[in-house]
Amino acid sequence: MTATSPALTPPPSAIPPVRHPDAPAPGELLGSHYEHCFGCGGGQSHGLHLEARAGEGVTVTAEFTVTPDHQGAPGLAHGGVLATALDETIGSLNWLLRVIAVTGRLETDFARPVPVGTVLHLEAEVTAVHGRKIFSTAVGRIGGPDGPVAVRADALFIEVKVDHFIDNGRPEEIQAAMSDPDQVRRARAFEVNP
Repeated sequence: MTATSPALTPPPSAIPPVRHPDAPAPGELLGSHYEHCFGCGGGQSHGLHLEARAGEGVTVTAEFTVTPDHQGAPGLAHGGVLATALDETIGSLNWLLRVIAVTGRLETDFARPVPVGTVLHLEAEVTAVHGRKIFSTAVGRIGGPDGPVAVRADALFIEVKVDHFIDNGRPEEIQAAMSDPDQVRRARAFEVNP
């Protein structure tokens, strides 16, 4: 980032993140946190279908292919879609901490255009934790995991209780997610969205 706002700068009393002992192993595919999520869900025909994998420490890697459904200017990815990909990737980090957290702030820099048909390679890490605040960063590259940087972001996620979703979500969808017999999918359904 060229200049991070004070809201995204961890205070001196922030601590390094600690990977939860039950977090997925490095290299493990994290899967969708919710079938209808625009970022990672398979139930969204025009979604990103982003796939994230656990990395070492408190990091994840992810990929998504920019399709014609994701364009803004002719032949180029829409900036909002790229910001969504960064947000989704950073949000996946919370599964390594085993906390429910939502985006509080996301600052994005766009370094170069991302053409339709491009595979965007993303990497994100938690940099610090302070109480309920989780400070993270991400970068998206084109042409491979070591390719040129196209987008980058700094983010602040806020840990919340499941009541945040129960109180604010649509009741029928909340009930469907809470009724899922798969305990992992049930827990993951409430981990990213603000």
